[in-house]
Amino acid sequence: FLAGFGSLMQDVLWCFSQVKGTIDTGVTESDIISTVEFNHTGELLATGDKGGRVVIFQREQESKNQPHRRGEYNVYSTFQSHEPEFDYLKSLEIEEKINKIRWLPQQNAAYFLLSTNDKTVKLWKVSERDKRPEGYNLKDEDGRLRDPSMITVLRVPVLRPMDLMVEATPRRVFANAHTYHINSISVNSDYETYMSADDLRINLWNFEITNQSFNIVDIKPANMEELTEVITAAEFHPHHCNTFVYSSSKGTIRLCDMRTAALCDRHAKFFEEPEDPSNRSFFSEIISSISDVKFSHSGRYIMTRDYLTVKVWDLNMENRPIETYQVHDYLRSKLCSLYENDCIFDKFECVWNGSDSVIMTGSYNNFFRMFDRNTKRDVTLEASRENSKPRAILKPRKVCVGGKRRKDEISVDSLDFSKKILHTAWHPSENIIAVAATNNLYIFQDKVN
Repeated sequence: FLAGFGSLMQDVLWCFSQVKGTIDTGVTESDIISTVEFNHTGELLATGDKGGRVVIFQREQESKNQPHRRGEYNVYSTFQSHEPEFDYLKSLEIEEKINKIRWLPQQNAAYFLLSTNDKTVKLWKVSERDKRPEGYNLKDEDGRLRDPSMITVLRVPVLRPMDLMVEATPRRVFANAHTYHINSISVNSDYETYMSADDLRINLWNFEITNQSFNIVDIKPANMEELTEVITAAEFHPHHCNTFVYSSSKGTIRLCDMRTAALCDRHAKFFEEPEDPSNRSFFSEIISSISDVKFSHSGRYIMTRDYLTVKVWDLNMENRPIETYQVHDYLRSKLCSLYENDCIFDKFECVWNGSDSVIMTGSYNNFFRMFDRNTKRDVTLEASRENSKPRAILKPRKVCVGGKRRKDEISVDSLDFSKKILHTAWHPSENIIAVAATNNLYIFQDKVN
């Protein structure tokens, strides 16, 4: 697998590493995972859910005595990031759901991450503590203040060993800057600023300043009745701190350069694929809306996900994508029923592997898809408790569109649209992936020979 994606098609080298989550029965809305993100080293994996909680998993060190425990991920820290709020001026409830998590590169022993709900971004510090101070002069060991008249000697506090404790503390709260729901946050490559995007505006923040941000994109028309598109996702270039992209509900991508003007209302590049008139339908505008946009690690390409496809764009070619991958084209005939049950508005994410050679995205029935850019091969895999046990090898799944169905195929009419994989993450350097299926987190890694 390390040499190429073709071996996955031949041997299906992915094996089930472990499952985190609760049993499917009795799942509450707050348990549903809403974002997944590896940190820059891949040592930590963070998930956020609709209940406002953040759960961080840490990879264990490989053991010589137990080689089969190849870097499994176990719970490292859990904390409540956001609470439900109420906007009294607008009479609106603000959900605690975590929309995005973004890690900052590690600079010292502590870890830092950004988490956001619809309105407020928070910077969290996650640190370890294995020593505690003892021997205070003005306080006893229980923390109560001592009677000053009883203090007769000066004591020097000392540090005593204690059980390891992981603490998560909010260091910054960036609030009151978005009228609409935040859909994206992205850390700049200068590591001094980040941006947050909502439906109509993108704001640039400095990590040290919480009470003000700089508006760099504003597409709100003077008359809201003239509104024709909204911002769906935004991301900074991985290497150039002045460049970022944002996608729209019209299926377009705009590349902006902050050096040209303070307000990036004029884009530097505009990426759009002409629509094929033969495929025009009532649902064309809905399914062309881009739900996710990601720069490749090299910074040369942009990947976008709409409802039916994943597209790869070259920064030097604006008129059409260089690659288009059909994720679940068999749903094209089901768009009417998907519109009626609101599934057509689902927002699927997409991710690159560490070398930008393979891309991954989710689908329905707990299926997720992988596409090898070099060999043009693809595979459909399933993340579910029913057919996955620890250390078990995943088998490719196939969807039968019509005609006679084979034994190992599943009919398109029997797909479960309530089971959907919207959020996935890929380890930055290894073949380890994290897949969020409702309230369960599945971690897969390539097969150990």
